[in-house]
Amino acid sequence: MAKPTPQPAGPADEFERGTPRSAMAGYLKACRDGDYERASEYLDLSRLSPGERVSRGPVLARHLKVVIDHTLWIDLESLSDSPEGSLTGGRPPRRERVGTIRTAKAPIPILLERVPLDEAFIWKVSALTVTKIPQLYVQFGYGPLGEWLPDPFFEITFVEIELWQWIGLGVLTLVAVLTSWLITALIARAVRPLVTRLRHTLEDKVEQLIVGPVRLGIGITLFISGSLLLELALPVQAFFNGIAKALVVTALTWLALRLIDIGTLKAADRLIARGQATAVAMLPLGRRTVKLFLIAVAALAFLQNVGFNASGLLAGFGVGGLAVALAAQETLKNFFGGVTLIADQPVRVGDLCRFGDKMGTVEDISLWSTRVRTLDRTVVSIPNAQFASMQLENMARRDRIRLSTTLGLHHDTTAEQMRRVLGELTKLLHEHPKVYAPTARALFSGFGGPAFQVEVSTDILTANFQEYATIREDLFLRIMDIVSASGIKFAPPY
Repeated sequence: MAKPTPQPAGPADEFERGTPRSAMAGYLKACRDGDYERASEYLDLSRLSPGERVSRGPVLARHLKVVIDHTLWIDLESLSDSPEGSLTGGRPPRRERVGTIRTAKAPIPILLERVPLDEAFIWKVSALTVTKIPQLYVQFGYGPLGEWLPDPFFEITFVEIELWQWIGLGVLTLVAVLTSWLITALIARAVRPLVTRLRHTLEDKVEQLIVGPVRLGIGITLFISGSLLLELALPVQAFFNGIAKALVVTALTWLALRLIDIGTLKAADRLIARGQATAVAMLPLGRRTVKLFLIAVAALAFLQNVGFNASGLLAGFGVGGLAVALAAQETLKNFFGGVTLIADQPVRVGDLCRFGDKMGTVEDISLWSTRVRTLDRTVVSIPNAQFASMQLENMARRDRIRLSTTLGLHHDTTAEQMRRVLGELTKLLHEHPKVYAPTARALFSGFGGPAFQVEVSTDILTANFQEYATIREDLFLRIMDIVSASGIKFAPPY
């Protein structure tokens, strides 16, 4: 069974003026609906003549709404919901203070007063306050603008913003965007002589810094400064201010992230200049860590400015911190695994390495995982904790590359032919400019069943695999020439 609709407190009244709260709520609703004749029913016009009540009542109701929008933020919950009103705070028994407007001369209170209606009492804006409306409107109203623009520009409203204000916001947005583009272009031109002295990578970063966050900051500043001229209602202005603060946080964070990138590049240059190239590998992880912390702080500031309770979020994080820590054990392991990889440097970005049963080039070591491009050109992402615990074979750290192969010579080979071949192979290895002679070996190692086996081994003086492959091919071709010149045949494979 449906619950009955609760009836308003106080005497029966078609305008629901039985309590201070309902009276003020009814007045504000009538104004938002543009029904100023109804809104005038909430004003005590007893000090006006009957003719003036009809002609001036709606005008006074509208002017009071304009003044309130520009000066007061009314909290209806703070007003009494009792027919007798609030009797505390030293107020007269039949009056309720809505708020106080500070004028150039003296503060003026906005009062509701309990007045008789037939055999009951209702609440209206007091007659004393009504007499102050013209004075307040002169100081806080639209001034000449109100006389110049037609009434529809003020009467048509949407979300507490009047038509002329919507037009002003559109024009202001366009002006702010165009002006911010112009100012940033002038700034970019002014700093270009300084930027060209930097290396090209830093030059690109500075250009991004100017074009992005600086332009956003200038646009926000122009928009908020211009919005003050539009006489927006206090709640609306507060909303725009909150959004502006959040966007300022975004712009500053964006700027800080760019500065971190530039600072990292400069730090890398200095470390390399000092001969501390190994420390450069620590910079990407440090940069990501600082950025992550900065973004987290900026996110809390953003949420605080758009109306969320960031303190409550932090308290919730504190209460759930233990559970999060337990749930994030693997994440923490991966983080510290990344720190280990950067600090110990078993591999670095760009190194060719063997890990497990795979082989590839390290492309990135992030906070949580390491990405390796395999020889098949696929990308493998490995959690840092797992990657750091593997046996890693770093091919890029080699000073030379081992070459080892076994030749299978036909059983028709004589001992004299074998001695001649071994001598020529040894001579080849010792005379080649890219062979490390102390490790060069050419040995008759066994009969090997279907063939006589000759082991050829040495170290190639290069750390580059492509160069190694070229040298290996050259050696193999020369070995074939030596075997062929000796009248020996290779044994067929079985």
